[in-house]
Amino acid sequence: MTQRSPVFTRRALVGAAVTLAGMPRLAWAQKDTKMKIRIAFATHDFTATLYDNPSARDFASMLPLDLTIDDYANNEKIAYLPRKLTEEGSGPFSNEAPGDLCYYSPWGNLAFFYAGYRYSSGLIRLGRLDGGVEPLLTRGKFPLLIEHLT
Repeated sequence: MTQRSPVFTRRALVGAAVTLAGMPRLAWAQKDTKMKIRIAFATHDFTATLYDNPSARDFASMLPLDLTIDDYANNEKIAYLPRKLTEEGSGPFSNEAPGDLCYYSPWGNLAFFYAGYRYSSGLIRLGRLDGGVEPLLTRGKFPLLIEHLT
């Protein structure tokens, strides 16, 4: 049987501890909750599930909201919030996909992605649309209602 050096063992333990310390934050930031919201504009009425993170909880505390949704670029619709959300616990994420509901902290707006996008600094993922992105393909500027789903 080969004896391992105490230095190697300590390094392995410290490395594992550091890795595990970072994992809960990543998993927690993307964990689905039972927190459902209703989103309505034009003739569309659909739902989203918020993640369990400080920004999503802060957003939910503001509901119901009457906003305006409008086209931005060629991959998202945006709506400006009445105040900024907390950025606590935010950080880079991957697996960006159409259907993501995000908050862009530099501008204080929601971003509803209906086509591919890439993470950029200041973008915080709040949740995901429960259905397809088809409602977001309706071009134009509309009154927007976001409320808790009861």
